Amino acid sequence: MSEALKDSTGADVHVELDEPGRAYVITVDSGEVAGRAHFLPGPDADTERIFHHTVVDEAFGGRGLSKVLVAQALADSREKGLTVVPVCPLFVKKLKDTGDDYQAEGGRFRTATGADLAIVKANG
Repeated sequence: MSEALKDSTGADVHVELDEPGRAYVITVDSGEVAGRAHFLPGPDADTERIFHHTVVDEAFGGRGLSKVLVAQALADSREKGLTVVPVCPLFVKKLKDTGDDYQAEGGRFRTATGADLAIVKANG
């Protein structure tokens, strides 16, 4: 999933899965880590990911990196057949705005439950 992508300035960025770190990581063309979209396994750990926190370093602000990061994390989850559980406001907004399209492309997501929030709190 390290395909070349562009930010809003036209610079190359890359998004890769850091499975042990439970995050998608976005790097800029210099190789510097600019941000992460963190997730936890859901109640059905084999088929669900709870996206609970996304951060992009302020030094990279205004480049649209969070949008690229969220879109790539959703695309990879869809390709892997995983159900996305959005807790992070960026994921909630993206799926609120484009959830119908995401589902039409084969993606799955559901609203977070108390059990999901408990998982985030226990691992926070």
